[in-house]
Amino acid sequence: MRFGVIVFPGSNCDSDCRYVLEKMTGAPVFMIAHKEEKLPPVDALILPGGFSYGDYLRTGAIACTAPVMKAVIAFAKNGGRVLGICNGFQILTEARLLPGILLRNKSLKFICRSVHITCENNNTSFTSLYQKGEAVSMPIAHGEGNYYIDEAGLASLKENNQIVFRYSNVSGSFSDETNPNGSVESIAGICNKEGNILGMMPHPERVSDPILGAVDGLKLFLSLNKEK
Repeated sequence: MRFGVIVFPGSNCDSDCRYVLEKMTGAPVFMIAHKEEKLPPVDALILPGGFSYGDYLRTGAIACTAPVMKAVIAFAKNGGRVLGICNGFQILTEARLLPGILLRNKSLKFICRSVHITCENNNTSFTSLYQKGEAVSMPIAHGEGNYYIDEAGLASLKENNQIVFRYSNVSGSFSDETNPNGSVESIAGICNKEGNILGMMPHPERVSDPILGAVDGLKLFLSLNKEK
């Protein structure tokens, strides 16, 4: 697998993603600037976390109009695998590659801490090495992580098995206490109907190396890297 990491002005997790892919999975990585109009020969793309364009206007709203996004959208619609992490998830919703929107956290405060999430769908290219119902720990760091979708959209997510991760406790149970930002039904990550696009607010790249004391996120990158 060959990976591309899209770099926007304000991205700050691009190097983290590159490190995990190169050092922990052995995959080659292309760093792709926001101004590029064509993609190098890649099998998967990552839109990393950060504060693209300073989060001016609305998170992800400016980044989704960057020149490179035309190529990203075409790549995704042709079945290419795309992972959006935190700000990358926000960009994917703004680009309408994923349904719903990310709003201000219910507390109206920036939240930076570790949370537990449960894998609801392990039948994707991103989660095949997780067990369905497996609870893992990953950090979050965002001010706009409150995932919202209307009732019809939520029903569609459930019908098409698009809810991939939910906030939970260590046993995998959901409650208001385990939902850090007020997301609808504790949603922490979703995929598109075809399963080739995943957006998630937690940061798997920050828990993917034993030197950091945790590797709960590594399975995601290993799952993606084993796909052909």
